[in-house]
Amino acid sequence: MTDRTITSVNKSFFAIACSRAVVIRAIKVAVLVGTMLAFINHGEKILDLSFSSQDGFKILLTYLVPYGVSTWSAVGAIKAKNTNDDSGDE
Repeated sequence: MTDRTITSVNKSFFAIACSRAVVIRAIKVAVLVGTMLAFINHGEKILDLSFSSQDGFKILLTYLVPYGVSTWSAVGAIKAKNTNDDSGDE
């Protein structure tokens, strides 16, 4: 291994968060959970198509929150797993 090799442990939060696997999983979680929450919180307005721009912003946030939580937990799990894998190598 050379000095230029970067392991997952040393990667920044954003490098891992932008990885294809993390992004795809976070999108899936956001679509599933965000849709459920949007209909729970704004279902009547969505079905009537009577929501304002403020309601639209709230619905957008309803999708962004699960995306962020999923990304945060995935990056934490990846870093923890790679830290444990590296510390066990003797």
